[in-house]
Amino acid sequence: MKRNPETNTDRRRFMQAALGALAASPLAGAAMQAAPKKENTVSTDPIFRISLAQWSLHRTIRSGDLDAMDFASCSTKQFGISGLEYVSSFYNDRKEDETLPTDLKQRADDHGATSLLIMVDGEGNLGAPDEAERADAIERHHRWLRIAKALGCHSIRVNAHSEGTPDEQIALCAKGMTGLLKHADALELNVLIENHGGHSSNGAWLSSLMQTVDHPRFGTLPDFGNFVLDWNTMEMYDRYTGVTELMPYAKAVSAKSHDFDDDGNETGTDYDRMMKIVLDTGYRGWVGVEYEGERLPEAEGIERTRDLLVRFGGKA
Repeated sequence: MKRNPETNTDRRRFMQAALGALAASPLAGAAMQAAPKKENTVSTDPIFRISLAQWSLHRTIRSGDLDAMDFASCSTKQFGISGLEYVSSFYNDRKEDETLPTDLKQRADDHGATSLLIMVDGEGNLGAPDEAERADAIERHHRWLRIAKALGCHSIRVNAHSEGTPDEQIALCAKGMTGLLKHADALELNVLIENHGGHSSNGAWLSSLMQTVDHPRFGTLPDFGNFVLDWNTMEMYDRYTGVTELMPYAKAVSAKSHDFDDDGNETGTDYDRMMKIVLDTGYRGWVGVEYEGERLPEAEGIERTRDLLVRFGGKA
């Protein structure tokens, strides 16, 4: 297996050093240091690019007001966002159709959009205790890897569902992820895990899984809001601690939002604090708008999240 020159260990050491060095710097200072300018020149390069998570439109799509196949058109024309993050469940009726990726890619190309990743749900537990069940889940996710490759994505996002004690679940999930990564490696794609409920919303647990698998194509997709450990008790993991723990492995970032005040600030997440955590690690990849609120129409929530990210140096 061909591995990248930079190992996960090297990257973690670099990130830890960077965090320590930049901890006292304000966000604006960190951004300026990240892109030094030559004398008498002005850089218009963004610090990061803004993408759109299709889940932001889940009510609009489910109501029939938007065809999921028109995601690229909607994202670019209505919101001016060219980076696309698809949700697999919106295409379940066509996932066996070989024309699906061709059709989606053509639509993205027609609108100058870039397909980035597919968030895969409902395709079996990659951490299942039963080996046959785990193998079936790997193959079902492999289908989406092939679709992602045809679209030109860099990753798919999967879930870390399992059973047993926390340590047992790490061992089982590691087996499933390692099996899936063999397919991902052959296709030169990444497999990402988002903090998405249960143990995966525990930043320390998910970091341990990253270290156990220790593969250059295995990473995280830190989400600013998905830190519910137990939906029955609503026990929460600290979101700032969690994102700090997950950023050293991040290959994408999800800027979750629910509501905004009159000044355009997200009311549940301190974006000044959160974006400082993200950028201080040296991350300069795509940051995805993922509006999940109920008070505002989805279109308005997307626009406000996009505009908030622009304040921190992002560009759609």
